[in-house]
Amino acid sequence: MPSADASEEHFVTLFDSHFLAAGLCLYRSLKAHAGAFRLWVVCMDEKVEKQLHELALPEVRLLPLAEVETPELKRVRPSRSIAEYCWTLTPFTPSFVMDREPGVRRVTYLDADLYFFSDPRRLLEELDASRSQVLITPHAYAPEYDQTSYSGIYCVQFVAFGNSAPAREVLRWWQERCIEWCYQRSEDGKFGDQKYLDDWPQRFAGTVHVLQRTDLALGPWNASRFLRDGTSTPVFFHFHGLRVISPTQLLLYMTYRLDATAFRLYDRYIPEFVQALGTAFKRWGEIPGLQRKLGFRERLLRIWNRVRGTIRYASYRIG
Repeated sequence: MPSADASEEHFVTLFDSHFLAAGLCLYRSLKAHAGAFRLWVVCMDEKVEKQLHELALPEVRLLPLAEVETPELKRVRPSRSIAEYCWTLTPFTPSFVMDREPGVRRVTYLDADLYFFSDPRRLLEELDASRSQVLITPHAYAPEYDQTSYSGIYCVQFVAFGNSAPAREVLRWWQERCIEWCYQRSEDGKFGDQKYLDDWPQRFAGTVHVLQRTDLALGPWNASRFLRDGTSTPVFFHFHGLRVISPTQLLLYMTYRLDATAFRLYDRYIPEFVQALGTAFKRWGEIPGLQRKLGFRERLLRIWNRVRGTIRYASYRIG
């Protein structure tokens, strides 16, 4: 069933109050580049639902977890960590939107820590040209960071589904697999919600299209591969691992070495992120996502990455 406004793109993401700043940056980047759109947010806690309700962002539609959670999701929730439960929910999020807006043309899942530097339609036009119904994006790792065997060929970060029977069948299959098993470890050819995508081009041949312009969908794992000339700009960058570690310091990434060419994207993102932190601080008197205490493993990881030179921080100030 076509949308009443076929030019309007529908995106869906999910996050809790800890990721509010990243979610606001995602929204602002869509506002700047995406044309007519709606961003649906599955609110993973009541706090972020209240915050987004107060902000009343015009193109944002809220999906409170209590309203969308199915009995099967509630059944597995106690056996999953917070991250694992978010991954378990991911394949359900496009269906949540289609169930509420049956006329949408398609729904694209977005990780909350994406930031768009140009129009996402540049990627979706490739899907349209392929005459397929589902778009997935390869990790396209730089050789020195290849984790295909552990994390999978494809990255669950930007996954588009047409509102069609073939695409819904892909969603149903993915939903069933994530209900069965979705954990933060690699086991028997599985990893979270992600390695399930590895065989989609064969399992769902003719329905699933693999993005060919991998240089337009970047993250710290492939920036060194595609940004060497310093002239190209991706459609989006995935700011994976960026965390607020103190009231004055951000952890930008760990386990990678990024040169000045790649870091120019961080130079554009960090002011937006700090502005979003400031929005929250001025309205609610707190910094979203501020890490209060590190576990022993996390402390060791940071020390090890500092020794290797594969960690980067940035100072910031609110106000």
